[in-house]
Order: sequence, then C-alpha cells, then structure tokens
Amino acid sequence: MPELPEVEVSRMGITPHVQNQVVTKVNIYNASMRWPVPDDVYQLEGLIVTSIERRAKYLLLHCELGSTILHLGMSGNLRVVDKSEPLKKHDHVEFIFGNGKALRLNDPRRFGCCLWQEPGEVHKLLSKLGPEPLTDDFFAKRVYEQSRNKKVPVKQFIMDNAVVVGVGNIYANESLFKAGIHPKREAGKVSLKRYQALIPIIKDTLAAAITQGGTTLKDFAQSDGKPGYFAQELLVYGRKGKPCMTCENELEEIRLGQRSTIFCSNCQK
Repeated sequence: MPELPEVEVSRMGITPHVQNQVVTKVNIYNASMRWPVPDDVYQLEGLIVTSIERRAKYLLLHCELGSTILHLGMSGNLRVVDKSEPLKKHDHVEFIFGNGKALRLNDPRRFGCCLWQEPGEVHKLLSKLGPEPLTDDFFAKRVYEQSRNKKVPVKQFIMDNAVVVGVGNIYANESLFKAGIHPKREAGKVSLKRYQALIPIIKDTLAAAITQGGTTLKDFAQSDGKPGYFAQELLVYGRKGKPCMTCENELEEIRLGQRSTIFCSNCQK
C-alpha cells in the first residue's frame, strides 16, 4: 500500500499539470470501487482545480463547488497522460483538462476511492483524523499524554490515524529502530523523554523519504504513476535475518496488527 511519502510525491507530481486547469470532462468508467463513485463528482466539469491538497493518504482536488477526494487503496495509481492516449485496463475514473492532459485513477483491486466533499464541510472519512506528522500539531507532549494507560504496542499506537496520520508500516519500523524503542513496548510505558526522541525521528524519516521521492521524480506525465518506495537505505524493514547495521545482531521479525515488524532485540528496548 502506498504510504504518506508516496502519496505526497504523487501530489507533487500531478500538481503542475492539474492546478489552475479547467476540467473539461469527467469520465467514470467503473463506479464500483471501495465505495460507489457518486455522481457529484461530475460537478467538476467546467470548473478550475484551484489546488491539490494531501490529507493523510487522501488527495483532494479543490474547486469552488467542492472537492474530489481520491485514495489509491492497496494497488492504485494516478497517471497524467495526453487525453488521446488509449485507456489502460483498470482505468476507472478520468478527469480531462483544458491543457489536453488527462488524470486517470487506475486501481486493479478497486480498494481506492473517488468521493465528493461539499464546500465548507469535512467528509466523514477525514473528520476523525489526527494531525499531519510534519506539522507542529504533532509533538511529543501531546503524543505522551494520549498514550497514558494505553496497553497497545507502541508501533500500533503511532500507526493509529487518530494519533497521527500517515505513519505506515515501513516508516514505523524505521523510526522505532532509530529511536531504540522496542515495537512491542506498551505505548503507555514509553516515557516522555523517549517520545521526545521518537517524534523528531518520525518527522525526519518521512521528510527524507519525500525529499528522495521528489528528487527522483522527473516528469510525472511521462511516468507510470507509481513513484514506489524510493531508493533509500532501509535499516530494518525487509531485512529479517540480516545483521543489524548498528550492532550486527540478527534482525528479528514478529507480527503486530497483522503487519510485518522487523527489529533488533539488542538495540531496541
């Protein structure tokens, strides 16, 4: 599943081709996605996309009458192509612009979505989300206070979208390793001092991934719409059984919340 940095780089990639452009046509080829694509999305026709915002792993195309909400699900991607380019299998929704470009949502498994948000309202999918991780609203004391009496493992706690959005499995593994915190430690037993170390690490890890993705992104209109997991050296994720890069202890794997969790039992306590 695309994580926050991948979605942010998708936003960066489509923005030059979509922002301030008139939507001349909306085509819904398959409305049966995770939730049915509402006819409200057709309201974009004839309007200018004033901005593209990312909220958690959702992208919002804003216009004066509302916003289209896009999510890539497990396997989806967005492509910017010339409007004359033939459709691909699993191209479910298409927005055609006055500059001759088309933005297409392709999703083989149809776990993504294309929904509508009325102006001045917050869609129910977005209404209970926690703060963005790269903002000042995500800080150690707040997280520490939220964690009190929580028996859930700290890894699952920081992946809870009510606590903070967008800290997915890869970046949770990496951040906890860098902070020296065992992923199974109860969130409520992590001290304020350790959260004060962890939160900046989460921010730096996500920011570095976004920067790496941005530098590898050339012309999104010529790409396949899959920024992927960027060419970065992951310290623990995907390295089960390999030596820890700090102490050379063999990295272990457990399952937490049905997610692969890699850690070093020597470095993480």
